[in-house]
Amino acid sequence: MTSPAQRSPRRTDALSRERIVEATVHLLDTAGEDGLTVRAVTAHLATGRGAIYHHVAGKDELLAAAADDVIGRVTAHTGHDDPRQAIRALALGIFDAIDAHPWVGAQLSREPFQPAVLGIWTSLGTQLSRLGVTGAALSSAGSALVNYVLGAAAQHAAGARRAPDETARRDYLEALAKRWAQHDPDQAVRESAALLPDHDDREQFLAGVDIFLIGVTHQRAGG
Repeated sequence: MTSPAQRSPRRTDALSRERIVEATVHLLDTAGEDGLTVRAVTAHLATGRGAIYHHVAGKDELLAAAADDVIGRVTAHTGHDDPRQAIRALALGIFDAIDAHPWVGAQLSREPFQPAVLGIWTSLGTQLSRLGVTGAALSSAGSALVNYVLGAAAQHAAGARRAPDETARRDYLEALAKRWAQHDPDQAVRESAALLPDHDDREQFLAGVDIFLIGVTHQRAGG
């Protein structure tokens, strides 16, 4: 029989949802989504399953809450009076957050009405409204911008996982560029492929955001 001294230690302090989410983010970062289970969270926090289920319903809610925590740190601060600069800062912050936590990109693609996605919509939509975008144009512009930001960031994070260091990244991009050029003889494709190994992901991402902002400004001007 296991003696009391041999049993796993249990926390005696109050367990909060915030601490559960913090533990979930840690497990996702270190063990990946496959390593996230309620059992793993209870072991990390040295508590019982009942204490976890008092705050969350299960793994799906843990994932959604963890993604909301990561993204919420970005959307809580814009730091710019100029809405264009605020949009650039928000977009780049989301890009960097997904780069640092690749599982976030996969999670945000699952459910459009989870808190993190709604937070992104609200933050970017607020800045678009400050630019004077309203009505149906706001809905269309917001959808396009959110889809671009999440799609581009998730794609970058997926590619980054295949290349753990700079040498591996260049080898991966050179192989990808070669496949592109072999697959399509179009001159535009070949030119893009030639630039691929030396491109900067963050700069290219921001260039896309700037193109979007130019288009919004042009449309508002009646162009």
